[in-house]
Amino acid sequence: MKKILSFLVILAISASVLYGAPRAKIMVRNVTPYDLKMTPGLVPDSTVATGMKVVAKQTYVYLSAFNFGDTTSVTSQTWTFLSKPSGSTATFVTVPTLNWVKFLADSTGTYSINLHMVTSTGSKDTSMNIYCGTFIGVGNFNGITGTYPNCMMCHIGMPAFVDIFNRWKVSGHANRFRYQIDSAASYSTSCMKCHTTGYDHNRFANNGGFDDRARTLGWIWSGTPHPGRWDSLKTMYPNLVNYATIGCESCHGPGSEHALTADTNKIDISMAPGKCAKCHDSPPNHNVYNQFKVSLHAAPVMEGRVVAAGSRNLFADCNRCHDGYTYMGFTKGLALTPNTTSADQVTINCATCHEPHGNTNEYALRTRVAGCDTLAGGYTYPNAGNSKVCFDCHKARNNPVALTQTKITSSTWGPHHSTQGDVVLGKNAATFNGIPYISGSHSTISDLCVTCHMATTTDTGTVTRDKVGGHTWNLHYDATNYDHVTGCQGCHPGVSSFGDFMAPQDFDGNGLIESWQKEVAGCISKLGHSLPHTGYDSVSWSMIAADSNNVNLRKAYYNYQLIKNDGSFGLHNPFFVIQVLLTSAQYSVGVNNISSELPTKYELSQNYPNPFNPSTKINFSITKNENVSIKVYDMMGREVISLVNQRMAPGKYSTEWQGINGSGVKVASGVYFYRMITPSYTEIKKMVLVK
Repeated sequence: MKKILSFLVILAISASVLYGAPRAKIMVRNVTPYDLKMTPGLVPDSTVATGMKVVAKQTYVYLSAFNFGDTTSVTSQTWTFLSKPSGSTATFVTVPTLNWVKFLADSTGTYSINLHMVTSTGSKDTSMNIYCGTFIGVGNFNGITGTYPNCMMCHIGMPAFVDIFNRWKVSGHANRFRYQIDSAASYSTSCMKCHTTGYDHNRFANNGGFDDRARTLGWIWSGTPHPGRWDSLKTMYPNLVNYATIGCESCHGPGSEHALTADTNKIDISMAPGKCAKCHDSPPNHNVYNQFKVSLHAAPVMEGRVVAAGSRNLFADCNRCHDGYTYMGFTKGLALTPNTTSADQVTINCATCHEPHGNTNEYALRTRVAGCDTLAGGYTYPNAGNSKVCFDCHKARNNPVALTQTKITSSTWGPHHSTQGDVVLGKNAATFNGIPYISGSHSTISDLCVTCHMATTTDTGTVTRDKVGGHTWNLHYDATNYDHVTGCQGCHPGVSSFGDFMAPQDFDGNGLIESWQKEVAGCISKLGHSLPHTGYDSVSWSMIAADSNNVNLRKAYYNYQLIKNDGSFGLHNPFFVIQVLLTSAQYSVGVNNISSELPTKYELSQNYPNPFNPSTKINFSITKNENVSIKVYDMMGREVISLVNQRMAPGKYSTEWQGINGSGVKVASGVYFYRMITPSYTEIKKMVLVK
């Protein structure tokens, strides 16, 4: 009996270790104008929501359960209010198609919410506070002095907030409404939902927003925009000015509860993308968020590694690019504590790349600290323009010169998985014998990544609109097999797909001259096969690590990852990529460049030493890019071993024969022949192995 009980205890402990336990988090969901239009279950009386924990009175709050523990699905969820503000009659209502709940925040104050979540491995409770308030206005905007409780009446004495205010007050967000009523071609109250503070979005709510104050003061919009309308509003309705802007509360939530208590929990300081989505997700004219949702940035890979403060923001810190909050800290030189669970991870969203309070950069793109505009190899990219933000993360995190001198100890050895910056600039590929690679002209394109990846789509229908270009950063749409080459056509008129970019030669040696992408894919595959591998196409890092003294093999493996992880199959920098792949393939099998000079004729040199024991070198030269075969034969004409059999670039090379056959077995003394064959040249020579 004791043995049975012991077994059950061990089984229970093992199960808990294997499956973990559920971990619950309440997720505050954002709802956009597009969501309200397109999502079944969001009934017409629902309101746009920002996903913040600070919400406006008489608006809906949308919640869902998230299990970030054992990752099993949630089988049931029970929502209850632990407490509600006085007078509130709020109840939870299921949003059927989304597996969410919602409630109407009908009174100002704190809603304390509890979630009881059940999964197949157990249950978990968690709680959260939602703060409901009314709008109080920014204060001191456009020359109109604020009064308490306007935001800047308290923050005016704080230098950090004054700096933020001064940058914001000249931004497009701050002045959008003012510009529009003075000079827009057309304008209506529907536009004011996004251009003012607190204007109702879809459901009437008396919460002190611009519309409520305009109604009280008697300001009514009529007619068309024309010069002087802002000055008239400012003169006749000065108390409306501090709400006639996309102000603090548009992104931080209504401030009445915060102003009363100075409790920082009662004002939102998150990077929730729903703050932007409430206005930038109403296609086709306001479609940035709709584009962002289909991008890989919207679903970043979770890292969550614990990083010492001294290592944060450096190349070794994965979090700086996998978490939007940490990247923001990187741009400001702040060693922020990483978000170590998927529940806390911040997507790479609007505020990750753009400074929400404004700055002097185009599009208010983030400015990073001095000295970090560099690749891991030390190359500074000062001319990247608006793509500096892209380059901050899309680059190898290791210097191949140093790294390839170290032994491989894990599957993470090598360059980073997003090496686009290095490839487009033609930098940081491991070189052999100090011979550099040429690089193409893409590195001189203005704004680099942005020019091609954010080129706007010409599709005015709904097939590829918001699926490619813009803030999707995608250049291919699988559903219709569409290639978005709009950004390429300025330099390459007439192309309609990536298949139109044809390679000048058969680089991969399959007998066909194909598109650059197919040629590069073939060369990547051939390099993979020349490296130690398992199965058909799985390069083995552990087998490469076993040959611990072979630096050239490590360099070839590094380059294999650099080019494969770029993902463009050569289009970022085609000739650079082809050189890297072909050179790495030859060095991976022991074929070395012996000169940087290009030969003027084909040649197969006599081996040396000759006679030899135990090894001999064979030099050869080719004048153009083609397949090269060098094989060794015995006196009977039987093939002993293939020393070279691959596509190679023009150059002078050397290979070595160790006196073994294709199975690695030492061969007998005697006379052997070696023959070189290319489509343009054939030569045969004799050598002698003595023992």
